[in-house]
Amino acid sequence: MTKEPAWLAAARAKLGTREAPGVANSPTIMGWAKRLGTKVLGIAYNADSVPWCGVFVAACLHEVGIKPVSIAVRAKAWADWGSPVAPNDLAPGAVLVFERPGGGHVGFYDGENATAYRVLGGNQGDAVTRAWIEKKRCIARRWPLGVPLTGQPVKVASTGVSLSSNEA
Repeated sequence: MTKEPAWLAAARAKLGTREAPGVANSPTIMGWAKRLGTKVLGIAYNADSVPWCGVFVAACLHEVGIKPVSIAVRAKAWADWGSPVAPNDLAPGAVLVFERPGGGHVGFYDGENATAYRVLGGNQGDAVTRAWIEKKRCIARRWPLGVPLTGQPVKVASTGVSLSSNEA
């Protein structure tokens, strides 16, 4: 069995982290943004009401010494980061980038069925969760440069799963 990438283990450890309701901000999410800083995020990130899927991915990678994309807060910026991965070569921890109404979404590959990817990501229902996102919405599959691709696609039995339609 292949050991999962360290950044995916870091992501799993964050499952359940939630945005603060209303005008409040999650100290955990804001802490990720503060550690990353404006140089990595591309903006002065000051509220968890601003989409934070890219902040989550950057925080997990940064935590284990992998340089995130410039302007990490922009989900679609991840489409050119690292090395491309073919759909048949995906492995847990691959970075997946999706189209969505009004922008993009980014998260980690955590499995798949015939029509959707199971994505471990931030800002999915205002929390770090696993969500099913249609494969046809995926615009990029990436892996960190200089890190050997280890693992293989994970087929997940999935009956009656509901698909995420907007990860904002």
